[in-house]
Amino acid sequence: MVEAILNKFEHYIDDVTVIPSSGGVFEVTVGDKLVFSKKDLERHAEVQEVLEAIDAVIGPIPEPPGEH
Repeated sequence: MVEAILNKFEHYIDDVTVIPSSGGVFEVTVGDKLVFSKKDLERHAEVQEVLEAIDAVIGPIPEPPGEH
């Protein structure tokens, strides 16, 4: 999951923090906004849905430099 986020947003993010936890918690936040919560939805995340949730918060990103 982290690799997919980095691959897509590497030119547009300042940092990614992975915080290990227990109890099956998996959450993705952008800034202070929670965009995915396994605990709330009671299921695992699909990579594409997390990428789309991040897109919804930060808006569409242009193609990476040099990839036209």
